[in-house]
Formats: sequence, structure tokens, C-alpha cells
Amino acid sequence: MLTTIEARDAILAAMPVFDTVTIPADKAIGRVLRQSVFAERDQPPFDRVMMDGIAIRFADFDSGTRRYPIQSMQAAGDPAQSLDAGKCIEIMTGASLPDGADCIVPVERIAVKEGIAEIDSDYGAEKRQFIHARASDHTQGTELLSPGKRVSPMDVAIIASCGLPEVEVADHPSVVVVSTGNELVPAGMPIEAQQIRMSNGPAIVAMLKQHGHDDCKHDHLVDDPALLRKSIGSHLDDADVLVLSGGVSMGHADYVPKVLDELGVRVEFHKVSQRPGKPMWFGVGPKGQPVFALPGNPVSALVCCRQYVVPALDAAAGRTASQPEFATLTEDVTFKPKLTCFLPAKLVSNAAGQMLAMPVHTNTSGDFASLAGTDGYVELALEQTKFPAGTTAPLHRWFAA
Repeated sequence: MLTTIEARDAILAAMPVFDTVTIPADKAIGRVLRQSVFAERDQPPFDRVMMDGIAIRFADFDSGTRRYPIQSMQAAGDPAQSLDAGKCIEIMTGASLPDGADCIVPVERIAVKEGIAEIDSDYGAEKRQFIHARASDHTQGTELLSPGKRVSPMDVAIIASCGLPEVEVADHPSVVVVSTGNELVPAGMPIEAQQIRMSNGPAIVAMLKQHGHDDCKHDHLVDDPALLRKSIGSHLDDADVLVLSGGVSMGHADYVPKVLDELGVRVEFHKVSQRPGKPMWFGVGPKGQPVFALPGNPVSALVCCRQYVVPALDAAAGRTASQPEFATLTEDVTFKPKLTCFLPAKLVSNAAGQMLAMPVHTNTSGDFASLAGTDGYVELALEQTKFPAGTTAPLHRWFAA
């Protein structure tokens, strides 16, 4: 069996590179950026007023002037006016600083009567106060966003501020998620005592969409070799990525590996030294499509999807790898099998700023209800058996922002 690191590396080495597409910037949320975004102008592009109030010459204030005839009013978006000595201009937040002005006095510290603005006698002004200096955030041409970043709402604001109505991002791969098993029944359909509800497929689709991979479809196939061969073959013709759940263990009805071989899918590995998710299977289709066959037990399927499928799709999209995270166990854990343990956990923090992982032990790998409220899972090394409280371990969040 491969180790988890070897399995990850084998998958990444086999992944294609998704195409680049140009889309409206407001549709780019969650997509992986494929271009640099440069500042269109200095930011701010002018000396920007930060408070409602009056604009004055500090030299006038410094010489003792407290009463200023109001010369005019200037709102945000108005052309900058020229301030006369000894006078003031009523100014609004966001306006450009009037020529000759170098001090803003907040409206709360002035009284206006008969066209005269009088500053409170106890007010102490400073030169260039409440002025956001031109180019103090960044200068024109500065790279603000780099390729490989997942686009956030804040990034959309940056893209818009740079004058870009469209942006280049990684294309969405078409992903087909296939649930296999005679026993599976969709929600809303009548169910027999010996059957179970179909949960893996919807959960995998939801996880992929949460990570920005929106072009996902779900199919359910019963355990019939001929039907599996026909339907999976059709999906291989149409999809960029295939993710199957179930049918990859050692049972008599676990037909998936044999069917994939018959369809020309080259196996890269079958089984990984981990729990849950040991039967994990990965291969490459005739057109170079990555094919993931995940175990059918729900906890195993979700862990394998998060551990292998999500990072692989992100890598193919060109996303920059995120920095690894770690968490400290809050209790002793003993795990005897010589396997990497992916242990679900709830995250809390202490007053020292430590990220703490509270282990959540599932009853079996089918106990997916125990995952409710967990934030992810910690990775416990296969070389160890005992992990005392205070042990620091790699952390994998269900949703990697």
C-alpha cells in the first residue's frame, strides 16, 4: 500500500491542467485566478478627505485663527477647489482635498452661524490630519492579486477598483459523482427496511461546490457489471473528472476496479495505508481524465474527498498551495493499526492563542452523523501508536478557504 503522502503525490503528478477562461469579475467568486491584477491608479488617486467637516490651511489655525468664512462646499466626486487664505471649504468624506488645504477639522468640533465656521476653542488640530494621502495604499502598477489565488469577495472589490470588468480564471472541470450500490435510496423515495439513504453522493457534490467546483452532476448506479460498464463509459466520454463512491473493496459485488480496467482506465494505485479510507482507488482514463474511486462508507468517502479530490482539483486549477495548519490534541489518543489515522475533531482555541483539536471518535466509518459539528480532522502519523494530550498534529479543515 502507498502511504498517504505517496498517494497524494501520485494523484498530483497525474492531474491535467484545466483551461483558462475569461469571465465577468462579479462571477469569479471561488474561482482560481489565472492572471495578475495591477493597480489602475494610485490608491487613493488623490489626497482623500476622511471626515465631514471643513478644510483649512493649517498655517491659519497655527497662527490663532478660529473663525473661518465659508468659501464654498465640496462633496465627494466634485473637482478639487482652491482654498483662499483665511477661509474654509465645507468638505465631505471621500472628497479630494482642496488645493491649498492641509487640515480637516471634523464637523463635530465646529459651529456654523451666518456663513462663519467657528472651531471649538479647546480643539487642537494637526497638520494633514484626517487626510488619506495619495498613493499611501499603493502606487499605480502595483500587483495587487497574483495568479493562483482563490477569488474572494474582497478580491472582487480589488478587481473592480483596477477597472477590470472581466478576469481570467481556471475553467470549471465537469465533474460527475457516481454513487454505486443496490442498497441506496435517494431522500424522498420510499425505502425498505434493508436499504439505506443515499448520502455520499450529495455530500461529495456539496463539498466540491463549497470549494468552488460548481459543475458537478450526480448519478446513482446499481451493482450490475454491464450497467456499470455502460454508464461509467458514458461518463468517461463526457466528464473531465469522475468521482465514484462505493464498490472498491474486496466484496463479491465490488465491481468498480474491474469495470474501470475494462474501460481502459489505468490504475495508479489501489489502497492507501490510512483509516478511514483504506480502499481508496485512483486511476487515469483514456482521455487523461482523473478517476477517483472512494470507499462507500460515508466517513471514509468524505475524508478521501477532502484529502485527495479537493487538493487535486485545486492543483489542476493552478491554485497556490495553502500553508499547512496544525492543532494540539486536547486528550490522549491511542491508535494501534500501522496506518495513518485521520481523526475528526472540533476546533477551539485557548487564551494562549493555541488551536486545539477535540477528538471526535466515530462509532464506525459509517457513523457520518458524528461528523456534525466537526471542523475537520487531524492526521496522526502511522509510525506512532500513542498520541498524548498536547501532541501537535497536521490539521485538515473540511473547508479550506
